[in-house]
Amino acid sequence: MALAIALIIMVVGSVAFHFWSPWWFTPLASNWGSMDDTIMITFWVTGFVFIVINLFIAYCVIKFRHSDDRTAAYEPENKKLETWLTAFTALGVAVLLAPGLVVYADFINVPDEAVEFEAVGQQWSWGFRYPGEDGQLGTADNRYVTFANPLGVNPDDPNGQDDIVIANGTPHLLLDQPVKILLRSKDVLHDFYVPNFRAKMDLVPGLVSYIWLTPTVAGPYEILCAEYCGVGHYAMSGDIIVSEKSDFDAWLAEQPTFAELMEPRASVGGSIIDRGREISQANGCVACHSGDGAPSVGPTWQGMFGRIEEMADGSTITVDDEYLKESIIAPAAKVVKGYAPVMPPADLNDEDLDALVAFLKSFTEGAVSAEAAAPEVSETEMGRQLSMTKGCIACHTTDGTRTIGPTWKGLFGITEEMADGSMITVDEAYLIESMVEPNAKVVKGYPAAMPPSGLTDEEMNAIVAYIRDELAN
Repeated sequence: MALAIALIIMVVGSVAFHFWSPWWFTPLASNWGSMDDTIMITFWVTGFVFIVINLFIAYCVIKFRHSDDRTAAYEPENKKLETWLTAFTALGVAVLLAPGLVVYADFINVPDEAVEFEAVGQQWSWGFRYPGEDGQLGTADNRYVTFANPLGVNPDDPNGQDDIVIANGTPHLLLDQPVKILLRSKDVLHDFYVPNFRAKMDLVPGLVSYIWLTPTVAGPYEILCAEYCGVGHYAMSGDIIVSEKSDFDAWLAEQPTFAELMEPRASVGGSIIDRGREISQANGCVACHSGDGAPSVGPTWQGMFGRIEEMADGSTITVDDEYLKESIIAPAAKVVKGYAPVMPPADLNDEDLDALVAFLKSFTEGAVSAEAAAPEVSETEMGRQLSMTKGCIACHTTDGTRTIGPTWKGLFGITEEMADGSMITVDEAYLIESMVEPNAKVVKGYPAAMPPSGLTDEEMNAIVAYIRDELAN
């Protein structure tokens, strides 16, 4: 009897939770309301079966409970019951499958008026590409990926020269315009997912998959990777903004074309170390390697060149040019003891590889000249470089997008609400305190995850100057 009562309570509680649960769909912002409808049909069918089966079990427990004057009857077959069960099961399966087949047919048939837009995933960030004035995306392939060409656009394809490339930034979509989103991966499996759009699809290396949708509500929406892609999977997020036509056109006009991005590379000024520094920043090296000896996901670059390192297999290696290059293009071949083999291979040409090695050597005294290793820069530029080398940008963006920590864009001078309900104006003193004791005052809605920076006063002042003078607006 107790079991029967427990089953009835479970059924009633489950139904009540279904209707009164605070966890429900995010607001719909596209044409794919049919996705919600299909899920609801699934809930109703499976919920009905769940209720019937559990109430039937409760009925049987009560009806056929043990009694000394009752004997069980042996009935090996019941064709009538089997017929009813087969019919109801077939009907339930049909009701579950039919809506999904209809929606999937719509999902793979892109309307003729849809425009193309490409999202490219890599560990652990997103890149984006729009067709230029010719309305056509140029061909692309991972074989063409370089530091200057991070999305691998075919430089010999004339259709790609006017493509709009967003290597690091927030993409926009035009309100009420059907769009076909082409999906491509540079390394491992990813999944492009915007919960409010109700459309998601895997990015499979070597293939170009796609989804299509019509954005119906203007505003910013979060992009997530819904396929585990490595240790940084949790941070592979960003924003996408649905805009009115005037705002969309104005934003698009400000973005660089592929040809414009490629032109400056032939005449970049500065030393080879400056170029190596840019390459390390563009490829996210500073998210896992420090330049000041501080522990991180990977070995620190400070004093690394010329050092003898013990490998995971017990062998020892002297860190020289050959080893550094091998560690960049085939990082899993020889892993330093105490570190996980999580670094993805970097696809760099010989020139960029030499520049990156020169930059890494600059962290070792005597490996290169001190003047080349530390060129004179302004305080704000020093702050910008420190934000890269110290890994700050792994958790704080400079373009307004949300990530693990608050964005630095427009941060200085605003009033923030803290986790304890107090209000703080972001000034020099608060920024310094946030670097020295980051968990003393945590902004509401963000985790208390930042470690103390360990920066010198000069370095902290430089980062404050960068936030205050370069990112205030």
